[in-house]
Amino acid sequence: MQKITTLIAGTLLILTSCKKEVKKVEGPQKEISKSLTYSEEKLENAIIYEANIRQYSEKGTFEEFTKDIPELKKLGVKIIWLMPVFPISETNRKATGDKFAHEFPEEERKKYLGSYYAVSDFKKINPEFGTIDDFRKLVKTAHDNEMFVILDWVPNHTGWDHVWIQSNPDFYTKNHKGEITDPLNEDGSSMGWKDVADLNYENPELRKTMISDMLHWVENENIDGFRCDVAGSVPTSFWKEAIPQIRAKKDVFMLAEAWEPELFKETLFDMGYGWDRHHTMNHIAKGEKPVKEWDVTFEKDADRYEEDDILMTFITNHDENSWNGTVQERMGEASELFTVLSYLTPGMPLIYSGQEYGLKHRLKFFEKDKIPHEKGKEWEILEALGKLKVENVALHGGKKAASYLRLPSNENILFFKRTNGEKEIIFIGNLSDEPTKQAIELEKDYTDYFNQQTIDKMTKEVALEAWEYKLLIN
Repeated sequence: MQKITTLIAGTLLILTSCKKEVKKVEGPQKEISKSLTYSEEKLENAIIYEANIRQYSEKGTFEEFTKDIPELKKLGVKIIWLMPVFPISETNRKATGDKFAHEFPEEERKKYLGSYYAVSDFKKINPEFGTIDDFRKLVKTAHDNEMFVILDWVPNHTGWDHVWIQSNPDFYTKNHKGEITDPLNEDGSSMGWKDVADLNYENPELRKTMISDMLHWVENENIDGFRCDVAGSVPTSFWKEAIPQIRAKKDVFMLAEAWEPELFKETLFDMGYGWDRHHTMNHIAKGEKPVKEWDVTFEKDADRYEEDDILMTFITNHDENSWNGTVQERMGEASELFTVLSYLTPGMPLIYSGQEYGLKHRLKFFEKDKIPHEKGKEWEILEALGKLKVENVALHGGKKAASYLRLPSNENILFFKRTNGEKEIIFIGNLSDEPTKQAIELEKDYTDYFNQQTIDKMTKEVALEAWEYKLLIN
């Protein structure tokens, strides 16, 4: 969760000095991929991609995903976030609804693969996805394509057959009977995550071991950072211990699944979730909120975050798709407009697996499923937006962020300008299901980015159909 005007301020820290010696590891593949050196300028225009390996392909393997990394480069992707790649617990493995795999007949259980977030060992690879060498090839291919790789880390809890359950039971939260519990609300009731066991961060040995396991991937496998699941549920004091120790070994990128501003203080996390913006887009698309709600949300972010904080902007992710609905279900005819807005507003845009192919169904979370792979309109739009994000400095969002200026408009129009030096981009969007018109005053001629039509400075008004938008570039 971060500030609107800063796309990659903290990100710069992570990547500017990544020139490290190639590390040697045990196993058939002795040499890990090169480290990357990113400049501040390159990270001003980063796009992040969330990779759901299980559902990405028919086979659901690292190998199949690795083949497509050069394709993702065409979309301007610079950061690959891998959903958890670790083995999944068998004990209390989630199945469907509120049921567990063990409640089904034995012959049916095998189709229930469980939650990625019920980890049984933080230092091993899920065999469902392939081998450690397959993982290393993925990292190497990403680095060769000038992308860096972050792991989805689950610090708040583990699966019920994690190695620590037996070796270090004091790492876990316990009830008055001395029994390990699942994560609980403040009133002691269950949060509903009964497939996982809650970790107790009052134990200093847990903190030490957790940091060691994170460092394993940085030092031995050359990964470039972490996306930390429910980071706000873990004490901030832990992050103050962990992140400096990790960065002492390598400059890494830290993404928090969180909104709390304190998580971005003192060079802790570089980026967090723009949840409020996301929810506001959903509300406007459904006609539940007016356009002015966007301005309220934007100003709220400006007030609570610092200029070196970054917000991830998105219209979908693994939680939204599986639990709250597809982009089409939530946004309908407004889907394309809000896709564009997620790139145009200050922050780092996210692409979730399948979004680039117009995924139109909710991916199963505990079973095998797959995304489509046929390129269509969604791919074309994301490719065009990626090119604009990468090449036009008016969309920069790091320490040299392009400015954001909200322009006067009628009640259904979102009208703003991003400026960096002599480059400008103007967004005009009709955030309603009714046609409308917007008066404009241009000081120079512009080109509509998607249809290449000239909008000259003599133009005094633009007409917009329902959910229509224009991107004007000079």
